[in-house]
Amino acid sequence: MAFLTLKSALAFLATVGTTALVSAEDEPLKVMFINQFPDTTIDLFWENHALPDDHPERRSLEARIAPRGGWHASETYFGHEFSYEVGGKRHYVTPPPGNVNGEQFLMVAGDTEGFRVRCEITVDSQQYMDYLDILVKPYWAPRAASRFLELVREKYYDGVAFNRVVPKFLTQFGIAKDYFVRTKERELTIWDDFPKDIPFKAGTISFAGSGHDSRTTEMFIVMPGASQEQLDKFGDNSWETPFAVIDGDVNKSALKKIYSGYGDMPPWGTGPDSTKIYDVDGYTTYLPKKFPKLDYVDRCYVVDEVGLGDSSEGEF
Repeated sequence: MAFLTLKSALAFLATVGTTALVSAEDEPLKVMFINQFPDTTIDLFWENHALPDDHPERRSLEARIAPRGGWHASETYFGHEFSYEVGGKRHYVTPPPGNVNGEQFLMVAGDTEGFRVRCEITVDSQQYMDYLDILVKPYWAPRAASRFLELVREKYYDGVAFNRVVPKFLTQFGIAKDYFVRTKERELTIWDDFPKDIPFKAGTISFAGSGHDSRTTEMFIVMPGASQEQLDKFGDNSWETPFAVIDGDVNKSALKKIYSGYGDMPPWGTGPDSTKIYDVDGYTTYLPKKFPKLDYVDRCYVVDEVGLGDSSEGEF
């Protein structure tokens, strides 16, 4: 048994394709179970309904899944049931149909409302410090949620620019300050999540992308005042799947204080060009000389993990 990161898990599953569905009984199903709790190990069990409830093998241990991004890949079949216990309550999971190659990606999060991330940021063109509280929803888009939490734990977003800020539309960010980090991470794409028909509204957060299965590190937040027509357009693309929201009243948050004077990116405006930010001098020359008033993320962290040691690992 080897211990691997979530990146390895995503790479492992990258052999199996898209989000089209298969649903035939007895179809093989590859399920990736992810545990994002800060300090709770999950014991995942397989439920054998062919045996009576009092049979000693009715419930068998499948895996122990470590917290903070731990994962377990199960080779099972469509219709099989699993269970796990959190806070004294047992939760039962029957993985839904997989994609065309028989794969699913699920988070074992019990009844939790979500995982809270705080991003401390500059506002009003770097004049002041404020923060954005983000609630990551475990069941909306588990791939996106897991990828974001992993990047936060790696401190990927520390120092990134809010490079696309358009009032009544969106705020976009996610290109790392370090050239080698952003170059490396943009090569690791994650597949699209299965759509859950979660409506977009002010404060909704989704990864950005450029095509099917193209999400990497960039994301956007829907701005207050977006028209209903625009809200209805969000999600038309397969990669635009909500995975988090601004926690609390978005209209009273720091979101509207982020500098927006440069307008949209090319070709829709004359704001920062993301392709040039990815260049080697993106943060050393391009942004400070051409767009000196931009605001930045100072740091992001998972609130309930402050003070905990580093022990996020998965088993396969």
